Amino acid sequence: MTHPRRAALAAALALAAGPALAQPSPAIVRQMPAAQIAPQIVRGVVKVAKVDALVLKTKEGKEVTVNLAPSWTVSVMKPITVAAIQPGSFIGTAEMPQKDGRGKSLEVHIFPPGVKMGEGHYAWDLKKGSMMTNGTVGKVVASKNGQELDVTYSYGTRHIVVPKNVPIVQITPGDRTMIKAGVSVFLVAQSSAKGLVTNAISTGEKGKAPPM
Repeated sequence: MTHPRRAALAAALALAAGPALAQPSPAIVRQMPAAQIAPQIVRGVVKVAKVDALVLKTKEGKEVTVNLAPSWTVSVMKPITVAAIQPGSFIGTAEMPQKDGRGKSLEVHIFPPGVKMGEGHYAWDLKKGSMMTNGTVGKVVASKNGQELDVTYSYGTRHIVVPKNVPIVQITPGDRTMIKAGVSVFLVAQSSAKGLVTNAISTGEKGKAPPM
């Protein structure tokens, strides 16, 4: 079974960087001792965008400075319809476990073709009690509750209901010029001698907040 903290880090990195982390990063994450993995997920609005750092106002109302690694990348979460979720798609979904054992999506993000990261089912922080499920879509069925999916990962399968009103996005490459004052972002930061640092930032289309 994938270690939950490693899986969570891999998923968060994948969400932040999208296509940019398609190659070596998962292996690096797997090799890191769990005790050394302490990512900080940051959601907020850019107040000041510098060449090497961002000053953000978080959802909690705090001001946080995040340093930018030299190779930092940008991903854009573009809204798509539920029809884009097909058998074979690799997705992530923040979901709320239901009493009947199913998961109810709060959002769905579709990874680029060939990118499979953060696979598994583990705690997430979007909402109290929420979980993150990353895996490959199997059977897809439309029902009165919304779209229903079987999502398979290395150690299990979740039956997920995607209500009609939840945001669904595709992770796509972005440009650094998109990250400016007023833009909402999602990122994963690591502690360093200089403070928090990140190598990848996600934003929504037209600077909207990413849903995850």
